[in-house]
Amino acid sequence: MQHRITERMDLLNEKGGLNEPGYATKEIFDYERAMIKASTLRIKEWDYYYFGNERFGAALTIADNSYMGLVSASVLDFETATAHTMTKIIPLTFGKFALPPSADAGETSYQSKRVEMSFRVDEKQRHLRCHYHDFIEKLPLIIDVKLTDFPAERMCIATPFPSDKKAFYYNQKINLMHAEGYVQMGEKSYELGGSPLDMGLLDWGRGVWTYKNTWYWSSLNTVLADGRKFGFNLGYGFGDTSAATENMLFLDGYADKLEEVKFYIPHNDLGEYDYTAPWTVRSSDGRLDLVFRPILDRKSDTKLLMLRSDQHQVFGRFYGTALLKSGEKVAIDGGVGFAERVFNKW
Repeated sequence: MQHRITERMDLLNEKGGLNEPGYATKEIFDYERAMIKASTLRIKEWDYYYFGNERFGAALTIADNSYMGLVSASVLDFETATAHTMTKIIPLTFGKFALPPSADAGETSYQSKRVEMSFRVDEKQRHLRCHYHDFIEKLPLIIDVKLTDFPAERMCIATPFPSDKKAFYYNQKINLMHAEGYVQMGEKSYELGGSPLDMGLLDWGRGVWTYKNTWYWSSLNTVLADGRKFGFNLGYGFGDTSAATENMLFLDGYADKLEEVKFYIPHNDLGEYDYTAPWTVRSSDGRLDLVFRPILDRKSDTKLLMLRSDQHQVFGRFYGTALLKSGEKVAIDGGVGFAERVFNKW
């Protein structure tokens, strides 16, 4: 079942539960943090931006997970298969970051002696800035990037958790935005804006999460042989997705809904996940059939008392086909994206 919601509504009811689980292709739910009835310790809000091309990628995150905030920056070089990440942890934020209730307006920002980061959003652009002092070899990371050419449609979903009526995940993913600007990491610089492959995406999350969960997420922005922009958002592993999944294809800014999707991650001789070996990705409706060939694994495993976050965000190239509802079969030939598996106790 893929329940599409087309009428604007409040995300939450008076009891703090979702009014109507399902998906939309526009920002159609009105989110108010004050409507949440769950413990403030369980509220999690974040803005995550990724942008780049086939040569490099960069990611910026500002997250308020109530008991702690995160301000993180990553730069990935696909030619050298290297990645560098710095994260500042701020204890006991409890909504002090004041992340906007809409993905389409407002400012998300943080400033300290170590890092300044801001995302300013209006109807024309998303202006991303970062100055991370002492990022690599005592040299800073400086980013100034603008995302424009917003697509007509996006992935927007309201997902409940069956074990807790006050838990929910409200998420928006916006793909295929044009990226222009620069990333200066120490003595190395990367430019954006001169190629159709210079694109970015937004992962905008607001919700109340259960303590223990594992999610899978994959995203792609690329350009087809005929010049059209193509991408996808794939994800599963958390909450009750019986009303709708977050799986969507995007062609020139318009969404094409998929059913269930599964990532097949290979194992090594010890029975452990082998994240750098080729994966396969398939949809239950047979419309998506991909091979994912990793370039690098941006991994981390953080443990703190009863908290843990074991993350493998793997970047690589996708090959295969996607069948659109129109009947057209799209060939994906080496577009650079990522696929991840994340286990959290949070």
